[in-house]
Amino acid sequence: MGQVEQFNTYRSQMNERIAAADNLIIKRIFNLDTNAYQAGALDVKAKELIGLTCSLVLRCDDCVKYHLGKCKEVGFSTEEVHEAMGVATLVGGTIVVPHLRRAFEYWDELNKN
Repeated sequence: MGQVEQFNTYRSQMNERIAAADNLIIKRIFNLDTNAYQAGALDVKAKELIGLTCSLVLRCDDCVKYHLGKCKEVGFSTEEVHEAMGVATLVGGTIVVPHLRRAFEYWDELNKN
């Protein structure tokens, strides 16, 4: 199983497990997260790019993978994603570079399919 399938499978399994806990606070957080990425004053593409760049700056590899998948789904080109990740690395500093490496690897994996 490739890393994209592995990530998506694990994420789905754990989201089901978390949902089964039936915790009101967690349910509200997940709902807010889902709704925040719906089209509004900003379209979905803009919001996903913001999510990707913020995730890189915050150094959350799982979040980066999730947003890279969404960026692929909504039609970003490799050049657009690379440029956004460049800006995120500039803002976050060189500590972001290890996460940038993994992000490039994951984006390449997404584009094999």
